[in-house]
Amino acid sequence: MSLYHKYRPPSLEEVKGNVELISGLQTILAKEDPPHVYLLQGPTGTGKTTLARIIAKQLDCIGGDLKEVDSGQLRGIDTIREIRANCSYKPLEGKNRGWILDEFHKSTNDAQNAALKLFEDPPAHVYFFICTTEPQKLIDTLKGRCIILQTKTLDDDSMTSLLRKIVRSENETLQKEVYEQIVQDALGHPRNAINILEQVLSTPAADRLNVACKSAAEQSQSIELCRALLRGSKWKEISVILKGLTDQQPEDVRRHVLGYCQAVLLKEDNVRCGLIMEMMLPSVYYSGWPGLVFAAYSIVKGE
Repeated sequence: MSLYHKYRPPSLEEVKGNVELISGLQTILAKEDPPHVYLLQGPTGTGKTTLARIIAKQLDCIGGDLKEVDSGQLRGIDTIREIRANCSYKPLEGKNRGWILDEFHKSTNDAQNAALKLFEDPPAHVYFFICTTEPQKLIDTLKGRCIILQTKTLDDDSMTSLLRKIVRSENETLQKEVYEQIVQDALGHPRNAINILEQVLSTPAADRLNVACKSAAEQSQSIELCRALLRGSKWKEISVILKGLTDQQPEDVRRHVLGYCQAVLLKEDNVRCGLIMEMMLPSVYYSGWPGLVFAAYSIVKGE
């Protein structure tokens, strides 16, 4: 079992970071009649699906009564029709039934419209948990039927605390420099950090810092974009790199560029790093790839 799955928090109390979100959730779930539709939105690797499972457990959607539909299983309106048909069945193991709909922004507009009635008036024993990294692709009327929960990346202290807890549980030790390297390159994403940590712990102690650096570079190919922007490459080269990054989330790439420049600035005075950070500070969470491409273009033409 991977460390990410092994140390996935089983309860709200054990979730690191997102303090305000967790506090609000605890209040919501303490109500006699909690909401039936939850929209968990935020950057990739920030615990949306994990939170959905925790909420489902607290609502007594357990075992076979909790179904997960990932993006590969979304079949548009047919998926919604199938869910609607199954909603009438009573739970077998707990008090309620639940569906986790992962990366729901990949569903068609027809599917989203078909889900409106289902989300507006679900059976009393049914709950829905919608997870997405791109909420702007969901229709507004659908979002209006949900309790919206925004997950955020972890700050450095929370990330370090999480990593130290895992390392202790694994009866291992790490140098401070290794922790700092992992935190720097994970850019606040717990899943990235734990994946890097797993590779680090599988190597001899003397090699762990080098492995952390190498794993971080492999973890995100956007490191190439960071270096190209920093060395002042022409737009032709930058555009080629950007085209090769389209399988990644643009907000993740933006944050990686910021993290890379931050690390450089803390080591030396670098005016170009300042320019890059200034252009990359605005979030592209809603503008997506057009926003990131424009930021990169502005950096190149702002020289």
